Amino acid sequence: MNDFLEKQPSPWMSLVLLLVYTVAFSIGIQILALLIGELNGSNIQDFISGSTATATGNSRFFMYALLACGTFGTFYLPAVVLQKREPMFQYFPTENTPVAFYALAVAFLVAFAPLMGLIAEWNAHVTFPEGLKGVENWMREQEDSSNGLIKKVVMVDHLGLLFVNIIVLALFPAIAEEYYFRGSLMHIAQRIFKNMHVTIWITAIIFSAIHVQFFGFVPRVLLGAFFGYMLYWTNNIWVPILGHFVNNATVAVYAYYCTTQGKTFEEMQSADTYSNFVYLGSVILTIAIAILFYNKSKQYSTHGKRLD
Repeated sequence: MNDFLEKQPSPWMSLVLLLVYTVAFSIGIQILALLIGELNGSNIQDFISGSTATATGNSRFFMYALLACGTFGTFYLPAVVLQKREPMFQYFPTENTPVAFYALAVAFLVAFAPLMGLIAEWNAHVTFPEGLKGVENWMREQEDSSNGLIKKVVMVDHLGLLFVNIIVLALFPAIAEEYYFRGSLMHIAQRIFKNMHVTIWITAIIFSAIHVQFFGFVPRVLLGAFFGYMLYWTNNIWVPILGHFVNNATVAVYAYYCTTQGKTFEEMQSADTYSNFVYLGSVILTIAIAILFYNKSKQYSTHGKRLD
């Protein structure tokens, strides 16, 4: 037993390996994708500045390829390679989970949606003190630049492109990012902090920060925390993967709907305003589903075996 424990890598070594793999795979695969794009005569600027007709040709295909390569190179491959390197740990647990948990995960996101929209609206209009206006302006410039790309990708009016968006923007990131953050990173963080609540929230903060979208930071932290608790309470990585997929796919479908209705990206981003009763109901229902989720999890999983 002591020999086995001595062979286990420290969490700091696991973290260093994960970061090394992240940098290596991310840079390597995206450089390869860029080289292929150059050989094909496509680049990002053509996609962003091109017309709708141009954006549906080679430049759009190149952008999808670059997004997919970035997702798998930055998140999926580092997590999977680390798991193969450290088989003594179970980074991607798949404990047998009743279908009810998947339904509750989706119901939780639906219940929280109105309140999440309110939080997102508040976060989007955060202003900094006068002494930090330079920082705020820089953040808004970065946000506008990112939104320029997102707008060109998600605002489509063809079912075929909607299907591709669901695959590239919802399915791929859901699997890759959950493997990375709730799988590898959360496991490593738990070995460091030895407190699951601290682990979940720190991982959620890193998850939000890595997206570099400052005025959507708080909602993404909350989503990351939700996904973390979904894994903790079920010990099944596929539950947060489903939640992540549903969240992203909903955005893709809604963007398609807005486009077909003649709405702009800016109009789509403006949050719907509900009555106070709706927000109160959102809070109550969200808490009720979370409690039900937690209570049911105790019937199917041994608490001490999670994330070992």
